[in-house]
Amino acid sequence: MRLLLNFINESINLWIDISPYLILGMFISGLLHVFIGKAFISRQLGKGGFFSILKATLLGTPLPVCSCGVIPIANSLSKDGAHKSSVLAFLVSTPTTGVDSIMATYSLMGPLFAIFRPLASIISGIFIGMLSYIFDEKQTDKKNIPEHSHYKTTVHFKFKEVVKYAFYDMPKDMGKWLLMGTLTGGFITAVLPKELFQKYFAFPFDFIVLLLIGIPLYVCATGSIPIAVSLIGKGFSPGAALVFLIAGPATNAITLSFVWAKIGKKSFFIYLLTITAVAILLGLTFNFIWDALGSSSSLITGAGEMLPMNIKVLAGIFLILNICLVAFKKKKHICEEEIDYSIRVEDIHCDHCKIILEDKLKNIKDVEAVWVDTTKKIIHIKGAVDKDIIFNKIRELGYMPKDHEYRQK
Repeated sequence: MRLLLNFINESINLWIDISPYLILGMFISGLLHVFIGKAFISRQLGKGGFFSILKATLLGTPLPVCSCGVIPIANSLSKDGAHKSSVLAFLVSTPTTGVDSIMATYSLMGPLFAIFRPLASIISGIFIGMLSYIFDEKQTDKKNIPEHSHYKTTVHFKFKEVVKYAFYDMPKDMGKWLLMGTLTGGFITAVLPKELFQKYFAFPFDFIVLLLIGIPLYVCATGSIPIAVSLIGKGFSPGAALVFLIAGPATNAITLSFVWAKIGKKSFFIYLLTITAVAILLGLTFNFIWDALGSSSSLITGAGEMLPMNIKVLAGIFLILNICLVAFKKKKHICEEEIDYSIRVEDIHCDHCKIILEDKLKNIKDVEAVWVDTTKKIIHIKGAVDKDIIFNKIRELGYMPKDHEYRQK
């Protein structure tokens, strides 16, 4: 019973320490999503070379996309003709860190870790991209992707989109992994004896163990933080914890399978070996700098401890309620039998298009439901509404519906 209470207490402490900074990071991520977006990223990945790789890395580093969430983006970039080196740079730099995880890292692990995480993301992205560009001979040219402009939306609409992405899409994507990471961290802190790690996992075994655990394990950049905090508390060196923070989000069985199957075997080995090397080198560098600065605990102590307890508790309650409400909310989809109209619109390109079209079309009289399929570029509509009204509204929003690809049941 005492171990159970300790486990619950440690998990709650981790949760409330991370929550205020995570909420702020989620909101900033929503701003990035709305005002930068995937379409902009796609246009910026050129034909390879250092500057294309650098752009791919710098664009991917602040984005709050997890290891699995980045795969469809990378696949889309590859299909659009983006250079392999740019795709690999984006694939490693994006899940390794993000605005939300940087804020959360600062809240639980202090300034030194908050600096090293994005630094690791940038170094990994550039190294992997350049090695792929130099040694992988099978390269593709980037297709000319037409510029895509959206219907001019109001500030109020954009704010709604920011809030939706920050507090619906993001909790849906990372909520369960964050909870699992917090509970794992609480378990390590409360249950596992510190003497075990100090005795059997001294350097270099601490690096090797966490590397072997981190590579196949799926854990998002934010969910890995409470685990790393607990590992340090049990005797692992800060550098070893950094190895886990780098390898965990950047590599997992799903991502590695994607690289092997879609980008190539040579790219797979470049990807895996580079992440391993960068993680070890930065872990060693971290320990060296930390020792040189006197092994000060303040450098690896979370800033979250300095916030007033009432703010942390309120933030923790808000975040857990947010994740639970999103998890249990049933999203309505139109069944095949319910579709009255299906309209193909070739210039649907992204989630922004989906949000605009669904938001505006559902306000038309007699329209009961709207679902936009961004993959197939089709708008499905339920409701007894005139075809011309629907087409005119779509054109008014800046899109061109295909008359010859219109289906009415």
